Amino acid sequence: MSAENSMGGLVTVERYYQKYGSRARELKKQGKGIMGYLCAFTPVEIIAAAGFVPFRIKGDVNEPITKADTEMETIVCPLVRSCFDMALKGKYEFLEGIVIPHACDSISTTYSVWKNTLNLPYAHLINMPHSTDEPSFNFYKALLGTFRASLSKFTGNEISDQSLNQAISLYNQNRAKVRELYGLRKASPPLISGTEVAKLLIAAVSIPVEEANQLIDNVIEEVKQRKTVPAAKPTRIMVVGAQVDDVAFIDLIEDSGAWVVADDLCPGAREFFADVDVTKNPIDGIAERYLRKIKCGRTFREKKGDYEDYLEERFGHIGRFIKDFGVDGVVLYIYKYCDPYGFEVPAMKSYIESVGAPVLYLEDEYSMSTIGRLRTRIQAFLELIGSK
Repeated sequence: MSAENSMGGLVTVERYYQKYGSRARELKKQGKGIMGYLCAFTPVEIIAAAGFVPFRIKGDVNEPITKADTEMETIVCPLVRSCFDMALKGKYEFLEGIVIPHACDSISTTYSVWKNTLNLPYAHLINMPHSTDEPSFNFYKALLGTFRASLSKFTGNEISDQSLNQAISLYNQNRAKVRELYGLRKASPPLISGTEVAKLLIAAVSIPVEEANQLIDNVIEEVKQRKTVPAAKPTRIMVVGAQVDDVAFIDLIEDSGAWVVADDLCPGAREFFADVDVTKNPIDGIAERYLRKIKCGRTFREKKGDYEDYLEERFGHIGRFIKDFGVDGVVLYIYKYCDPYGFEVPAMKSYIESVGAPVLYLEDEYSMSTIGRLRTRIQAFLELIGSK
């Protein structure tokens, strides 16, 4: 564990958040391999079992996209373009390689651009299916076996079932700790703000899982010992969207007079709430989690029963969050050109309203230059909720 992490708490979180990648850079100097990845659909357990530190590549809403636009079409998701832009500008020079899953078209179809432009020692695309039926599941298991073999060949060491099981255990502990952290948000007022939680989870995906586990423990202990009660805010908000790897939007909502008490985001509840089952063949449990347990717009779920049953299958987890966390309203925060979530908006909005929560739909550009203009709409939404 790093000396700073051992000091614990939100001070360490702030450093890792503000200087994203600083711990990975330190570990690289110590001879540790750092493997970059995009999206929550990357099986980090396999990367960790191979001896690498999985490192989530993020963009920067404060940095204009310049270099990426010379290599990628501008109709690609702005988040993906920003991530690539940061890589081109040398922010992730410590990476040993990159792993990209077939999460959405913007991610998967740009794989060759990442691979050929960055010219890293290792690159791998996990072409995971979009369906969850048995043939797709078996196909995905085979893909994970190919990925495992590819990493083993790259390192020169076989990835054993024992090392996979150890990684699964560590990441399941990580997810359990995040669920405990979220439990602190159920109080009124919540014991920890949405901005603090977001910073912690963003920091956590940039450091080794063992250190992340200790860091989360330290933050939970620190928050529980707080003697000052947060200021009262009347409205409890849930944010739903794709990857939100900067706290500017969460901060905007909380500055407008509400608490963000729940989410369906990455990094967030979508990424941390589902465990890997312990199975005889660890690849089976990993495949089950990533293909079937993570609820995301990129995954097709076959319609069963009537329309209400179908909506419950797709969005029931959001309804449970609304109930469990006492949510007063939901903000759908979608990036421009994010087709998987853009197409989900009508059905998702219909479902959320059916369980009694008002919804605000916002489309944004993944840029600080546009986030500020959303303030008026957020304030109007909070006033609407408060008037009811």
